[in-house]
Amino acid sequence: MELDILLQHYFGTTDLTTLDDAGFEHGVEKLGTAFGVEKEPGRRFALWSLLHALGDAPDPAVAFKDPAARRAAEDYAHAADRAAYRAENS
Repeated sequence: MELDILLQHYFGTTDLTTLDDAGFEHGVEKLGTAFGVEKEPGRRFALWSLLHALGDAPDPAVAFKDPAARRAAEDYAHAADRAAYRAENS
């Protein structure tokens, strides 16, 4: 899954800064719905990762029943949060 394709599909643009609040929320809602119905594990993880980057992902313990997928999501979230913290404090 390519980020630009996901952004264009769910938000109608690849530049989220061009969206007003309603447009952004609508895109996040569409993305969340897609995550909720997706069955393929790789696509599901990609959608969850984008939701996480946008600040709207469900907790990994709720989002993933499979222990390996849950652990991968927890690891990803930890690494992303650590990277954001470092960027803010540089």
